[in-house]
Amino acid sequence: MKPIVTALLSYGMSGEVFHAPLLEAHAGFTLDTIAQRKKATAHNRYPKVQVVDSIDKVLNDPAIELIVINTPNETHFEFTTRAIDAGKHVVIEKPFTVDATEAHTLVAKANKNKKILSVFQNRRWDGDFLTVKKVVENNLVGKVVEFEAHYDRYRNYIDQNTWKEEANPGAGILYNLGSHMLDQVLVLFGMPLEVDARLGIQRPHGKVEDYYDIRLQYDGFHAIVKSSYLVREPGPRYILHGVDGSFVKYGLDPQEQALKEGKIPGSSGWGHDSTAYFGKLNSTVAGLHMEGTIETVPGNYLAFYDQVFAAIRNGAALQVTNDESIKLMELIEACQKSNRLHAAVRLN
Repeated sequence: MKPIVTALLSYGMSGEVFHAPLLEAHAGFTLDTIAQRKKATAHNRYPKVQVVDSIDKVLNDPAIELIVINTPNETHFEFTTRAIDAGKHVVIEKPFTVDATEAHTLVAKANKNKKILSVFQNRRWDGDFLTVKKVVENNLVGKVVEFEAHYDRYRNYIDQNTWKEEANPGAGILYNLGSHMLDQVLVLFGMPLEVDARLGIQRPHGKVEDYYDIRLQYDGFHAIVKSSYLVREPGPRYILHGVDGSFVKYGLDPQEQALKEGKIPGSSGWGHDSTAYFGKLNSTVAGLHMEGTIETVPGNYLAFYDQVFAAIRNGAALQVTNDESIKLMELIEACQKSNRLHAAVRLN
């Protein structure tokens, strides 16, 4: 089928590392235009792509079918509204919006205008998460009693050249890394019954939250998600305990690093984990004790754009649904409320 003519609204980290390489590698898309207000550095890597200095030039181009909104979080609502009004389909960089009200409004507008709207939750296609998902789906640890996930970094300085370190709406680690982790929990287990969250600033002179510890209570089990910018020696990425056993996984999915190194998405060996990071299962399965490593399912970020292509060209259902994206914003707001109250918050 005819490739989808696509534009990026910025060429910062997400545009340069994630969206542009994925769109360039995917046969279903033509990366046509990139908006850069200052320097047209995108030409260095994509000399055939049109680089423009304003968002209006993207919105007013009738050839563009899909716009990727990868600008600061506080601009997502305005730019997505304008893009849908201009007759464009939209992919929004996570976390979607800055609150649930904006999320509901955008979904209603997209539905009314019959436009595809999806949030870039690429880490649903991390190999480590795909492996955890299979362990849960195949009941390899029995009834789950505790799930714990970490997404830690060591960055003991404040980057002066990014909006992510400024105290603006939608900034902070909960919107950044938390939107990935909470989305993964929602995929595995759905909405919790209640949430108990603590957020904070650990780095000296920090302006935005750079730490969270979130406890999500379900019927008969709980999930824990934690993240900090001051973890120099990382522990397990995922820990899953069940009535019959446990699964533990170390290491981060290799796709982001591969993209930073300029490797081509979908090329030979793409998304394959190092054997050193294969997860360990110690459990009883079908009455037999099993103890050993489980090969990591290969990660595949191109699968996100597979679902966008199928939705736009074939009318297929999105895998990252608007209902899920709204629930994520509601969960983020519940975490913020819990932190303010220093108490667990019940969800409807």
